[in-house]
Amino acid sequence: MSAGVRVGGGLAASVYGVSRSRTERLVNLVICLLSTRRFLTAAQIAATVPGYEHDPDDAREHEAFQRKFERDKAELRELGVPLETGTASAFDTEPGYRIARREYALPEIPLKPDEAAAVGIAARLWQHAGLAAAASSGLAKLRAAGVDVDPHATLGLEPMVNVDPAFAPLTAAARDRREVRFDYRVPDRDAPDRRRLQPWGVVCWRGRWYVVGHDLDRDATRCFRLSRVVGQVRATGTPGAYQPPVGVDLISHVARWSGPTEHTGRATVLVTPGRAAGLRRVAVEVTLGPEADRLVLPYTDVDLIASHLVGYGPEVRVLDPPEVRDAVIQRLKEIAAHHDLPPAVPVRARSELASPAVANGRSDR
Repeated sequence: MSAGVRVGGGLAASVYGVSRSRTERLVNLVICLLSTRRFLTAAQIAATVPGYEHDPDDAREHEAFQRKFERDKAELRELGVPLETGTASAFDTEPGYRIARREYALPEIPLKPDEAAAVGIAARLWQHAGLAAAASSGLAKLRAAGVDVDPHATLGLEPMVNVDPAFAPLTAAARDRREVRFDYRVPDRDAPDRRRLQPWGVVCWRGRWYVVGHDLDRDATRCFRLSRVVGQVRATGTPGAYQPPVGVDLISHVARWSGPTEHTGRATVLVTPGRAAGLRRVAVEVTLGPEADRLVLPYTDVDLIASHLVGYGPEVRVLDPPEVRDAVIQRLKEIAAHHDLPPAVPVRARSELASPAVANGRSDR
C-alpha cells in the first residue's frame, strides 16, 4: 500500500474561501516544489509557476512578486506544508525552496477487510443523515491514501440513521455560530411558539435529536427536540456572532432536561410474519396470526414512535391508539409531498388508517 499525497485534499480544503487565482497559484506552487528534489530559487519558481509572471528588470513588478511570494510561503507554512529552505550546493548564494515529500505524504492507513467494510457502512449510513458530502470526502481521502474501502459492504446488516429536517440547518448554524429562529411545537399547546436560539450543537439522546443553545428570549440555556420543530429553520445572525461556553457538555444537559424515561402509552400494530424483528424485541405482547402478527409496543412519545414505525414500510400497520395512527399518516403525507409522489401512493394510508410507510428504509428485516 503506497502513501498518498495531500495536494488535492488538505490543501484544497484549507484554502477554501481564498480567491480562485490565488488558490490555483498555491496549488501550482505545491506541485512544483513537490516535483523537484533540489532547491529552487525564487527566480526559478517565478519562471515555472503560473501566477508569478513578471519582468525581473522592472523594480516595481519584481517587488510585487517578492511580496506575493512571501505571502504564499507564509500561507503554506500555516497550512502545515513542510516547506524547506536551503541551497543546492555550497557555491549557491541565493536560497532555494522545496517541499519535504517524506513529511508531506500521508502515512499508510492499514485497514483490515472488516474495518474497511465498516467504513463503507458508516459512509452509507450517513447518506441518510444530511452528511453525504462529508461521507464522500472521507471515502475519497481514504482511497487517495491507498485504502480499499467497499461502500457496498453490509457485514450482514443494513444500518440507518434518520434525522429530522431541522438537522442540517441547525448543525450548520452551530458550526458557523449563527443565530436562528424557528417555530416549536409543545405537546400541551395548540399552536407552535417562535423561538430564537444561539445553537451550540446538535446531539442524539435515547434515539432523539436535540439542539442545545442559548435561548435569546428567555436568556437561559435551553434544548429543543428536533422532531418538534415546525417548518423551516432560518439563520438570522451573522457568522461568528457568539461563542458557546468552554467545555459545555451537551449530552449531560439534554439528559437532565429530559429526565427518566417512562412509558406513557401502548400502541397495537399488525406486522407481517417474519418481519420487523426490532419491534418484536421490544413488544410487551405478541400474538401470532396466519396473515399478520399483533404486537403491543410501549412508547413514551407519539412523534418518536410514529417516526420509528414509518421506517418499517408496508410490513407494519397501526391499529391504535388514534394519535399514533394519525401521526404515522401525517408523516406519510409529508413524505409523499416531499418526493412529489402521485396521489395514488398514500391512498391506502388515508383510507385504511394504517401505516404502509414508504420512506427511510427498514432498520431490520
